[in-house]
Amino acid sequence: MKPQAVRSAPARTPAPAAPLPEPGTGPAGRASAARSGRPPRISRHLPFSPWLFAAPGLLVVGVFSLYPFFSTLVNAFTDRRTLVPGTFVGLANFRELLHDEMFWTGLRNSTLYVLGVVPALVVLPLLLAMLVQRHIPGIGFFRSAFYTPVVASIVVVGLIWVWLLDDRGLINSLLETVGIGKIGFLSDQWLLLVSAMTVTVWKGLGYYMIIYLAALANVPRELHEAASVDGAGAVRRFFTVTVPAIRSTMVLVAALASVSAFKVFSEVYLMAGPAGGPAGEDTTLVMLVQRVGTGLSGRVGYASAISVVIFVVTVGLMLLVLRADRKEDA
Repeated sequence: MKPQAVRSAPARTPAPAAPLPEPGTGPAGRASAARSGRPPRISRHLPFSPWLFAAPGLLVVGVFSLYPFFSTLVNAFTDRRTLVPGTFVGLANFRELLHDEMFWTGLRNSTLYVLGVVPALVVLPLLLAMLVQRHIPGIGFFRSAFYTPVVASIVVVGLIWVWLLDDRGLINSLLETVGIGKIGFLSDQWLLLVSAMTVTVWKGLGYYMIIYLAALANVPRELHEAASVDGAGAVRRFFTVTVPAIRSTMVLVAALASVSAFKVFSEVYLMAGPAGGPAGEDTTLVMLVQRVGTGLSGRVGYASAISVVIFVVTVGLMLLVLRADRKEDA
């Protein structure tokens, strides 16, 4: 008899081992992490989870910034009014601006405001910051006092200055007492504009002082010591060490002050009134937008066209300042 061939049993492939849980996951890992005080490790995350955290901020920006911006841009090319949707009119609003005397008056006053306010807000806060950066007893009180106008309401600040500069105000009363006579701070066209500029500078000193204090703290002390060894005095060290070291901060202050000054509204409105001073000669562009675009018969389309002009000019001012800074770097 032939021996029967013995069939060998088929080789069995071992079953794949179950993957080991990552450290810190699973019930045991979470319990161990809880005992050690460390947060448990998250093994998976949703790809859109970062957008969930950013959604509230993006929603606020979209509703209160992006939507009004694009809505204004669209309305600038329509004849929309407050209660009337309006139709597309192309560049008709911008052509009307060229022949509007009040528009040119507002553009003139806004430009003069920039020329009068920006140099003061670039230089004076820097000098103030250099005074209060010294570590002497009681300097914290002066820093807080100089910053107080920044946090004060512009309405309160404006009313205080109106009471001071009015024909029957404190300053004119003192001038009459010494025999000088009254000065029409709020009745003269140019004095009213200068008075509003003074309020803007006074209120902005503390804000830009804080920016300069942060910049001055980063100036290496070794540079001042080396200049002192070379025989440089305080004034020379200021122009050869301090100013070059904080020049980028000065450019930032100039850009911020330019945009803020060109869009001025509250100071002039409170001191000149809704009419914009004598015969409306102190009206600014933002005041013109408020006057033209509000009310039941407000010309929203025309006011939007003025707003677009304001936006273009402010962007141009920022680009001009940044370009001047780049030329100096070159």
